[in-house]
Amino acid sequence: MKLIGRYDSPYVRRIGVSLHVLRLPFEHLPLSPFSQANELRKFSPIGRMPALVLDDGDVLIDSAAILDHLDEVVGAERALIPPKGADRRRCLKVLAIATAACDKAIAINYERRRPAHLVHDAWRERSREQLDAALLQLESFSLSLADHGPLSQSEITTACAYAYVNRVEPDALKAGPYASLARLHVACEMREAFAACPQ
Repeated sequence: MKLIGRYDSPYVRRIGVSLHVLRLPFEHLPLSPFSQANELRKFSPIGRMPALVLDDGDVLIDSAAILDHLDEVVGAERALIPPKGADRRRCLKVLAIATAACDKAIAINYERRRPAHLVHDAWRERSREQLDAALLQLESFSLSLADHGPLSQSEITTACAYAYVNRVEPDALKAGPYASLARLHVACEMREAFAACPQ
């Protein structure tokens, strides 16, 4: 398999970490959607990342679809998302909120890159309110990671989201009491799978 995209994207990073956790061999091609857009489109014609090139040549895009495929490959016993019931619903809720936090941090970051006279302050403030709400909800889950316990997709995606927000919109993390998220982030970053995918 080939994973296309850079680990500075929380979506690419959560796939890379998951592949390492599941011990699925892959090649990483860290292509940029900006400076290497033409090369990226050879794998993902619409220019989205991550893209995962399967061994048979088929290409999956969208990190949620890729994670679903990886869980199918390893089977229910090793899957990073619970297969059914309340545990699955809770995990999917966490993932939706964590990726929403990423979406809003990305929106703020992109808005900041615009020329000053084109920055839409109301849009940026709305995105920040949504980011703050997502972080508060994630904190309320009180996710934790035992010293040697297995990683689930809830922890992987949440830690990737936290790291991304910390990099592009650190003031958001200073605004709230996110002790549980901070502890999870530190614990995850110490794991080999995270170290193998530095942002």
